Amino acid sequence: MTGLSLTNVKKSYGETQVLHGIDLDIDQGEFIVFVGPSGCGKSTLLRMIAGLEDITSGELRIEEARVNELPAAMRGIAMVFQTYALYPHMTVYDNMAFAMRIAKESKDAIHERVMEAARMLQLEPYLDRLPKALSGGQRQRVAIGRAIVRQPKVFLFDEPLSNLDAALRVQTRIEIANLKEELTETTMIYVTHDQVEAMTLADRIVVLSAGRIEQVGTPLELYTDPANVFVAQFIGSPAMNISKARMEKTGETSIVTAESGHNIEVPVRSNESLAGAELQLGIRPEDFLVAEEADALVSGQVLFVESLGEVTLLHINVQGHDDAVVAKLPGILDYHKGETIHLTASPEKIHLFNADGISLKHL
Repeated sequence: MTGLSLTNVKKSYGETQVLHGIDLDIDQGEFIVFVGPSGCGKSTLLRMIAGLEDITSGELRIEEARVNELPAAMRGIAMVFQTYALYPHMTVYDNMAFAMRIAKESKDAIHERVMEAARMLQLEPYLDRLPKALSGGQRQRVAIGRAIVRQPKVFLFDEPLSNLDAALRVQTRIEIANLKEELTETTMIYVTHDQVEAMTLADRIVVLSAGRIEQVGTPLELYTDPANVFVAQFIGSPAMNISKARMEKTGETSIVTAESGHNIEVPVRSNESLAGAELQLGIRPEDFLVAEEADALVSGQVLFVESLGEVTLLHINVQGHDDAVVAKLPGILDYHKGETIHLTASPEKIHLFNADGISLKHL
């Protein structure tokens, strides 16, 4: 069953169009994450779903019912914001119960739902505390609990972890993942700029750029089979390295010439119209392998070394590249600035894009 559907949804502020025809179907119980750079329209889209922004054109349906003109309070949606927005004079229990009291729910129903939400979020020891006596992560859990007790059709999360420190982000991310497992019938839409949150939480990720959807897919689909250079470089950290290449032979597999002059047979189908065409060749930093000079696809001087223990990041100056090539190699490695390094990659790990940045697999 479709939990939420957007059909050719557009948003304009005067003459400025910020969303350019969004088409998306979200299944009931699905966890969808919107990701993209600042200004791509992800928070605007979330606010339109919530009813906090008007839809300029197009149609929004929740459980098959058109809700374009329906007030936010009647859409069956609960939203968790970046800021906790808790009532400072109320206890955790009262903050979570407030919306149900306003709706004149019975005391027994309020108590049952609040206690169930507290159990899910491990807030039972803190129900009598005021927000000022809680950590940032605990306050965010209270904000999530306040949304849970409303039993909404759709949860909306607008970058809920952005105000937390690194350790609390990891902890709260795990709690949201556990929450997803408990609320299997509730649709969840989560906005973030943090791809780690997207990759670890999402059933499907929606990648947005400049008000358009670039690709929709599972986290691993976007990682292993990006539709274009934008998605390839946005998903994955550090970003995929892109260099120039030329198509030498088309067919069931493609033979391309890399910038180094080496010919590589890549298991990507290509058509005859691409014969001799300029391409873009992508290699993820973690897919590089140290090679001999004669076998190298990339050779250059080390500019900077980041030793992280589990991996070593090498920033390499490669002739013809405006930006440094980044290699992410396992373990602790003894490389130094100015040292020459030669790298290659397995053919199946190489991505090919046309001159417009579209993956050859998606043409």
